Amino acid sequence: MVTRPPTDDIDESRIEVGPPKRRAVGVPAVVHALQIAREQMGIARSARALLRVNQKDGFDCPGCAWPEEDRRHAAEFCENGAKAVAEEATLRRVGADFFRDHAVAELRAHDDYWLGQQGRLTEPVLLEEGATHYRPVSWDEALDEVAGALRALADPNEAVFYTSGRASNEAAFVYQLLVRGFGTNNLPDCSNMCHESSGSALTETLGIGKGTVSIDDIHDADLIIVAGQNPGTNHPRMLSALEKAVHRGASVIAVNPLPEAGLIRFDNPQTPRGVLLGGTPIAGDLVQIRLGGDQALFQAIGKHLLERHAATGDVVDEEFVGRHTSGFAEYARAMAGVEWAALERATGLTEDRMRGIAERVRGSGKTIVCWAMGLTQHRHSVATLRDVVNVLLLQGNIGRPGAGVCPVRGHSNVQGDRTMGIHEKPVEGFLRALDEEFSFTAPRAHGFDTVGAIRAMRDGDVGVFFALGGNFVSATPDTGVVERAMARVGLTVHVSTKLNRSHVVTGRRALILPTLGRTDRDTRGGRDQRVSVEDSMGAVHASRGRLAPPAADLPSEVAILTRLAERVFRGRAGAPRVDWAGWEGDYGAIRAHIARVVPGFERYEERIDRGRTFFLPNGPRDERRFDTATGRAMFTANALEYPRIPEGRVLLQTLRSHDQYNTTIYGKDDRYRGIRGGRRVVLLHPDDIRAAGVADGEIVDLVSEWTRPDGSVEERRAERFRVVAYDTPRRNAAAYYPETNVLVPLDSTAEVSGTPTSKAIVVRLEARG
Repeated sequence: MVTRPPTDDIDESRIEVGPPKRRAVGVPAVVHALQIAREQMGIARSARALLRVNQKDGFDCPGCAWPEEDRRHAAEFCENGAKAVAEEATLRRVGADFFRDHAVAELRAHDDYWLGQQGRLTEPVLLEEGATHYRPVSWDEALDEVAGALRALADPNEAVFYTSGRASNEAAFVYQLLVRGFGTNNLPDCSNMCHESSGSALTETLGIGKGTVSIDDIHDADLIIVAGQNPGTNHPRMLSALEKAVHRGASVIAVNPLPEAGLIRFDNPQTPRGVLLGGTPIAGDLVQIRLGGDQALFQAIGKHLLERHAATGDVVDEEFVGRHTSGFAEYARAMAGVEWAALERATGLTEDRMRGIAERVRGSGKTIVCWAMGLTQHRHSVATLRDVVNVLLLQGNIGRPGAGVCPVRGHSNVQGDRTMGIHEKPVEGFLRALDEEFSFTAPRAHGFDTVGAIRAMRDGDVGVFFALGGNFVSATPDTGVVERAMARVGLTVHVSTKLNRSHVVTGRRALILPTLGRTDRDTRGGRDQRVSVEDSMGAVHASRGRLAPPAADLPSEVAILTRLAERVFRGRAGAPRVDWAGWEGDYGAIRAHIARVVPGFERYEERIDRGRTFFLPNGPRDERRFDTATGRAMFTANALEYPRIPEGRVLLQTLRSHDQYNTTIYGKDDRYRGIRGGRRVVLLHPDDIRAAGVADGEIVDLVSEWTRPDGSVEERRAERFRVVAYDTPRRNAAAYYPETNVLVPLDSTAEVSGTPTSKAIVVRLEARG
C-alpha cells in the first residue's frame, strides 16, 4: 500500500542519538529499502522496478555510478539504489491542484525532504512575475516562453545551462549541441562541485581525467587504499567488490577522519556469510587522519618509499619510471626536503604510523587508490591528487592489472555527461568534430563553471538560467548568496522529475518542465527508446525504462531539448544542421552522430545491443600511453599544504547522511552514525565540546569564518544544531549538507579546479543561551 506524503517537515526537536554502528548493510538494510519501496511504489510496482535495476535488459540505477560486473545478481541493487528507484518510481503525484493549493511562499518554507516526498511532477507550470502561485501551461506555451527569452538576450553568454549527473548520454549530447549552437560554453555541471579536482590532476599527470581501473582490477588488487570516501552510504555496491578483493587476499586501508561502518564490516545480504556468519571485515587498518591531511600522508608514503629504495634499490620500478614518466628527479628532491615533523602536524599521525602504512604500500605488487569528496573539496585538492599519482607511479602501478587510480564518481552518469561534452572548457578537438559534423562554428571562449555562474547571476549578468536536472540552489555553496543571485535572473527553468528547493527560489519568472525518469518507459516514434550511460570506470551500457510514466504526454529530456532547439534555431543563420524532430523520434540517430564525434564510440548501436557493456579507450590503462604535456606520465613536486585552524575554532566537513543522496533526502535517519529523527547535528570530539564551553546534546549555532585575500573576515551562520560527541580527530567536525552549505564561502575554492572547499570550513560554536 502506498502511503500519503508527509504533511510536516522534519521535526529537529525529535532527534535521538545512539552509538554508531560497526557494520553495514545486512538484513536491516534490506528491510529499510523494501519499506521505503512499499511506501512509495506499492508491492507489485516495487517488484517490477527493483528486479529491472542494473539488469542488461533493464534500466541503470538513478543513484551512483559504481559499475556492475558482467554477471549480474537477480537483485543487482543496494539499499540506497532501491531508495533512488522508489523516489523516482513513486505513485505520488504533483499536479495542477497542488500548485493551486500551495503558494510559492508557502512551499519555500518547507524543507527539501518535504518537497521531495510530494511525488512526481506531471505537467509544466509557469510562475509569472509578481504571481504568488505557479499555474499550469501547455507544452507549446512553456517551450515558446523559454525560446523567446533566449532569443531576446543581447548576448548568448547571458544564458547559463546547468546539468546534473543523471542525464543520459543522448540527452547530454543534444544539450551541449543546443547550447553551443546558441553561442556559448556556459555549461556548468555538478562535476564542478565534486570531482573537478580529480579531472584537473589526472589530466595533467596521466593525460586523462578519469580513473584507470576496471571492476576486475578492484577484485585483483593486493592493496586498496580508500581515502576520503564512505562507500557504505555513498556507493554501497562498492562493498561487494571490496569484499571479493579481501576474500582473494587483498588488504584495504581506510583513510578518513570518521570511522565509517561500511569500511569496518560488511554483512552482504546476498551471501550466507553476510546473513548468518558475521559478515566480512573490510579495512584492516582505519587511519583517522585530520581533515586536509591526505596530501601529507601520500607525501609521507612517497618519502618513505624513496628512502627505502635508496637503501635497497628494489622499491622504485626503475624500468617504468625511466620509460614512461617525466619529473622523477624533481619529485625525489622535493620529498627529500619534506620534514617528518610537518607531516605529523598535517596528518595527526606519528612518523612510525605513516612509515607503517608506507611499508604496506611497499609490500604490495598491485595497489589501487580510491577516493571521493574527502580529497577533492579542499583548497589544495589538486596538489593532493598529484601526490596520490606520484606514489602510484613510483612502483609502476598505472597500466598494470589490479592497480591504478579510482576516483569514485557520484551521480549515475556524471562521467558520461562530461564525455558527451558537458564542459565549460571544451577541448579544441571536440569542437572541431562538432563543427564538421553539424556544419556550424562552435564558440571557443570558455564559459562559466558553477562558481562563475553564481557570480554572474549575483552581478546581474544572467538573463536565463536553464537546469537539466539537479537542485542547484541546495547543491551549491554559500546558500544565501545563491538565493539572492537567483532572484536577479529574468527567467529560471528547471527540467525535473520532482519538486526541490530550486523550484521555490526563482528568478522573476520561472518554469518547471517535468520529464521522464530513468525508470519510465519512453515511447517515441512508435517504439520504445533506450538511452545509454557511462559508469565510474568508463564502461558504457544501455538503459531502458520499463514502468508506466506518471503522465501520458510526459516528454523525455531528449524530447524537451529537441523541441526547444527547433524553436531557438528557427530562421537562425549559422545554426547546427540537425533533424531535431528526427532525433526526438529515434535516439539511435543521436548515437550515430555521437559515434562520429566522440572517440571510442564507433559502432555505438551495435555495441549496446541487448545491454552489452563496452569500455571506452583509456590510454594509461590500455597501453601505458599518456597524453600529457610531455607525452609521459608526470611526477610533480608539490608544496605541502594543510589547513591551519585558529585557536578556539574547529574545521568542519559537510557530508551526507545515510538516508540521503546528494540533495535528495530519503528519510530522517543516519543509522550508521547513530542519528535518528533529524539532521541538524554537528559531530565533535568530546574535548572540543568542552573547549567550546558547551555540552553534549546542547543546541548551538555554527558560525563560519573565512579570511579573504585582503585580510578581512567574512562570517556566515547556520542555526540550531545539536552537539553530538563523536569519534573524530581533535578540532575536526562534521555536519550534513545541504543544511551547512550556507557556511561555505562562494570564493573559497580549490586551486586550479575551482571546486568549493566544502571539507575545510573554519567554524566556531555559539551557544544559543
